[in-house]
Amino acid sequence: MDETSRHLRLLTETIAAVNSSLDLQEVLELVASKVADALGTDACFVYLYDEVAGELVLRATHGSRVEEMTRTPRMRPGEGITGAAAAERAPVMIAAQAHLDPRFKLFVNLPEDEYESILAVPILAREKLEGALNVRTREPRTFTEAEIELLVAIASQVAQTIEHAKLYAAAQRRVVELEALARISEAVSESLYLEESLEAIVQTTMQSLHATGAALVLEDGKIAWPEGRPGTYAVRLPLRWKGRRIGELVCDRDTPFTDDDRALLEAIAHHAAVALEHGRALMRGVLAQEIHHRVKNNLQSVASLLRLQARAENVDPRRALQESVNRILAIAAVHEVLTEHREDDVDLGELVDRLRAMLVQSLGPAKDVGSDLAHVSLGGQQATALALVFTELFQNALEHGGERVSIALARRDGEVVLTISDDGGGIRGSGDGTGLSIVRALVRDELRGALRLEDDGGLRAEVAFPV
Repeated sequence: MDETSRHLRLLTETIAAVNSSLDLQEVLELVASKVADALGTDACFVYLYDEVAGELVLRATHGSRVEEMTRTPRMRPGEGITGAAAAERAPVMIAAQAHLDPRFKLFVNLPEDEYESILAVPILAREKLEGALNVRTREPRTFTEAEIELLVAIASQVAQTIEHAKLYAAAQRRVVELEALARISEAVSESLYLEESLEAIVQTTMQSLHATGAALVLEDGKIAWPEGRPGTYAVRLPLRWKGRRIGELVCDRDTPFTDDDRALLEAIAHHAAVALEHGRALMRGVLAQEIHHRVKNNLQSVASLLRLQARAENVDPRRALQESVNRILAIAAVHEVLTEHREDDVDLGELVDRLRAMLVQSLGPAKDVGSDLAHVSLGGQQATALALVFTELFQNALEHGGERVSIALARRDGEVVLTISDDGGGIRGSGDGTGLSIVRALVRDELRGALRLEDDGGLRAEVAFPV
């Protein structure tokens, strides 16, 4: 009766201890220590059954330690003495020289051969295999029927605790997954900028997976948003949109990825694909709207220029038509530069050089044209106005100047200065022709600047305006 009471007390204490936590790893470690204490053994090894792999995996030990945990001991039911207990769903006891038993399986990083006796029992929850455990002693020992029954009873109760801990761990993982996906959805829905959405996805991936690094790689190989550093293990998941691969999610860390980790990464990859495609669609819509706006404004400018040209008297129709064509081509050149670089600003040096080549080719005859063009960025609307101004002034220099024409573009005292000089006869007549009227209006109204004309051994036109 005394032994029965002691075993009942040990069973109660052991179960109370392992039920004190829902953390699976903590539960397994408590099982190892409490079982060893309850039976007075030198060591206890607890294996958990991995249903996917069909293997018993060592998860906790007491009285011994596992060297080089990167090679975690694992066995299939039926392998080794503990595997035999799991396969037979019954206890296996060997009193001495257990390492000589033909069923013994040696693990190089698990010093089980230093123990003499072993008692192994399965961990069953309603006949479902949850794992197995064994107790070991360094001295030979024959475990009594009462001790075997105690260990079986403990294992039976532990099985329920393991099941609960697994459910709790699964629930915790699900919470982490939902929180991660909620953060991604919130970031994607709130941000109007694709880069911000991609940054949020990568950072959430790192936080949720405890990753060392993560990145989104687009289909052209460009890394959209890299974060962190490479790890020992890496997972690459495709981003798919309507069956088409549009990129890849890469995640690195120093520990292996579980099936649950991969499932979460797949969900994140799906969100990333949606964010990427919707962000692109939004950008295409914004870009199209901006292009429509620019085209409308420029067509209105063309219409105004044509009306102004139509009011002029005593004008050669062919000449007037050619001037209008050049003005429209100047506006087209601004669009071309904006489209090529996909930016909102234009490099004035590049724009002026294109217009120079176009006008020299269309007007001729060939003249000595020199240029000194600085790199100056300007918004699309101001760039269009400057293109028209340059076209009028340079066209005038080519037609009425002498043999040499010089162009200069520079920054000076916070202003942009465009200068066109020639060695011709200077201003002819009043200087109030259609071309100069257009130039004055554009410089005053669009560029908010000033036009200066100097007639000294040729014509020097200077346009200065703030950026």
